[in-house]
Amino acid sequence: MESKEQYYIDKVLAGEKEYFSFLVDLYKNMAFTLALKMVKNREDAEELSQDSFVKAFQKLDTFKGEAKFSTWLYAIVYRNSISFLRKKKLDYTDLKSVTYKIAEESETSDPHNILKQEEQKVYVQKAIESLPETDAFLITLFYLNESSVEEIQEITGLSNSNVKTKLFRARKKLREALQVLLRHEMKSIV
Repeated sequence: MESKEQYYIDKVLAGEKEYFSFLVDLYKNMAFTLALKMVKNREDAEELSQDSFVKAFQKLDTFKGEAKFSTWLYAIVYRNSISFLRKKKLDYTDLKSVTYKIAEESETSDPHNILKQEEQKVYVQKAIESLPETDAFLITLFYLNESSVEEIQEITGLSNSNVKTKLFRARKKLREALQVLLRHEMKSIV
């Protein structure tokens, strides 16, 4: 993938700007998801992810290829989101349109298993929504985007040990949020 990315980057740098659309198509969903984790508002996340692609396009000549293009791009999304939050000091808003992958228990089409998997997705989604922005961002990068600790370190500018510590704490908060959600759900059923 990286050699194909480099091909398109080289084309854009040579003046064939239309080739940037390949990179946009490849990373637009995760860029949006990461921005959404930070700002918790769909419209703002769309604007931030678009702005991040514009900045990436404008600064493409500074991309050295030492990290993956996606890592470089997600760092731009992260910095833009942090700047946005500092300017706006937004309140939390509901997150409705993002779904998350959960390791599937089986490939069977058993309706009970499908329903159970969908319920798990809903609870995980709600729990991630309740996390502070940075925690939700880190959880999304690590589990949904399958970014390594080193990639997260490059994206956020945090030290390796700080990334690990923040991920540990974010997982703990996620577990606690899930327990609260499930406890409330049990009370409403009984």
